Amino acid sequence: MIVTAKGKELLRIYRVLNRKFGNLDWWPGESRFEIIVGAILTQNTAWSNVEKAILNLKRAKALSPDRLFRMSDAAVARLIRPAGYYNVKARRLKCFLRFLYGEYHGSLGKMFSEDGPRLREKLLAVNGIGPETADSILLYAGGKPFFVVDAYTKRIFSRHGFVNESDDYESVQRFFMSRLPCRIGLFNDYHAQIVNLGKFYCKRSKPLCSACPLTFLLTRKNLS
Repeated sequence: MIVTAKGKELLRIYRVLNRKFGNLDWWPGESRFEIIVGAILTQNTAWSNVEKAILNLKRAKALSPDRLFRMSDAAVARLIRPAGYYNVKARRLKCFLRFLYGEYHGSLGKMFSEDGPRLREKLLAVNGIGPETADSILLYAGGKPFFVVDAYTKRIFSRHGFVNESDDYESVQRFFMSRLPCRIGLFNDYHAQIVNLGKFYCKRSKPLCSACPLTFLLTRKNLS
């Protein structure tokens, strides 16, 4: 693809963040299924809570599609309690597992052999899986090139005039995917860099603009 001026700017942002934070090896997880479970559990909670829930699943030897599929909703809910909204999230996990077994006989290999856009469409039809969760599953567990958009992405890039805070998920995703080289590793690490920037510098309130690695964008904005 031909990288436009805006694309070059996005790549510059990535390189600056990567120099600041290093390669972040995101998403944390020892298996594809653990990544999928984490993507579902992290909705509306801090990652530290998800880690506690996943540790509970590991201790119970329940972190496998077959074991979790056979457990009752109540038993799953007890194990994932630290992740919050545990009854809702237990149902969402079971909805995903019914999808996995109904469509692919419980095989993640078969699921991820599906064409990316088609699989995304199917995932979005599963109760409790929205665009961010679906794309996290596709990118981090499936190795498919979908750029993940989250609240940090909108906050950072709307503050610098690249997108609008009111833009929907698909619009923001298209902004990145139409301008960046379609590389799984780039999409993976770029999202991780954005998360770090949002957590430590571009905070919701009292952002640390003067210390931010992207101070050059403030100059750009003032000149535009």
